[in-house]
Amino acid sequence: MNVRRTAAALAAAAVIGAVAAPVAHAADPSPSASPSAALPSGLYGTGDPTYDGVWRQSLALLAQDAVGVRPAEKAVDWLTGQQCANGAFASYRADTGKACDAETMLDTNATAAAVQALAALGGHDAETGKAVGWLKSVQNEDGGWGFGAGSPTDTNSTSVVIGALAAAGEKPAEVTRKGNSPYDALLALSLPCDEDGGGAFAYQPDKKGKLAANADATAAGVLGALGKGLDAEPGKRAGMPKCADAGSPEQAAANGAAYLAEAVAEDGHLVSALPGAEDQPDYGNTADAVVALAAQGGAERAAKPLKWLQRNSADWAKQSGPAAYAQLIFAALATGGDPRDFGGDDLVERLNATGPAPQAAGADESKRDDSAEEESDTSMWWVVGALFVGGIGIGFLLSGRKKKGPQA
Repeated sequence: MNVRRTAAALAAAAVIGAVAAPVAHAADPSPSASPSAALPSGLYGTGDPTYDGVWRQSLALLAQDAVGVRPAEKAVDWLTGQQCANGAFASYRADTGKACDAETMLDTNATAAAVQALAALGGHDAETGKAVGWLKSVQNEDGGWGFGAGSPTDTNSTSVVIGALAAAGEKPAEVTRKGNSPYDALLALSLPCDEDGGGAFAYQPDKKGKLAANADATAAGVLGALGKGLDAEPGKRAGMPKCADAGSPEQAAANGAAYLAEAVAEDGHLVSALPGAEDQPDYGNTADAVVALAAQGGAERAAKPLKWLQRNSADWAKQSGPAAYAQLIFAALATGGDPRDFGGDDLVERLNATGPAPQAAGADESKRDDSAEEESDTSMWWVVGALFVGGIGIGFLLSGRKKKGPQA
């Protein structure tokens, strides 16, 4: 899930006046802006972290833990150092010596991703406890979450928070506001089977309350409805699901998986559809779809898009950076594959090279690996897609970031 999914995208879309439909990764994102100051040595990736620093760091650490790599201490310290006193995380804080205040754009997605990473690493109960407390405090009355405190509920944000709650030992169904749980919020964003795109999840309702199928939100929604996080394991093998009345989170997840399976059946991948541009393969969303399909019905269901990624994703990941490598690692693990031999590429080695050497490598952590690949702010384009297809306005930017996910 590119849960995914950033304020950069919101700002960019605001500048060009874009208001439209679904969340989408750009297949060939343009380079990110140069950061105004030297990058912290503990941070993964070389692109400007302003809009995705915490997101990409969290995914990198979560992926390393998932493959048995012990991250560099300073990489973990960088992440914990980004936390505000109230438990929340912003997308990125360049000056952590300055306390968070009313102008700090707190980010539910970054906070939830950080919780998932720190919970997996262990030994950070204080940090995750405060973060979960903040997430509970900004839950919307419909049971879900938006990108920022007070922003309208969306599928991606709600789903990544569900993953964080589960990772921290909470029972998401029991985290309620006005009697509504996160699962109630997701069910309300699931399209009825008899409508166009039936079974899919919408990102958000449009201004008229209408839901539109969104592949990225659907991949996120499947994991959320299953109560699983970004690094979901393969589920039990099941037959191809058919859309049915979504009276439960499990059925909503099955409906979403059916939609995704149909979407990748012909070409093996999802596409990005931005106004004025030709449809292009969407690598990040396809990786998220692989995880969702495998988590809902077993590895075989995701075999075709997985093979497509193995053949085609290397250049995209090299350009996009650590969160992209993490997404591919999650896809490999969700299908029982080996991320160290992903279409002939060692994703773990590639990810490790984008930041400080892991502890297990025994390398000097005082220097950043000079071979770290240049990255683009993929998560920025993830939310640009969200703006194009979800119809999010400037007010959303002012209340916080995302959808998401994240540098991808």
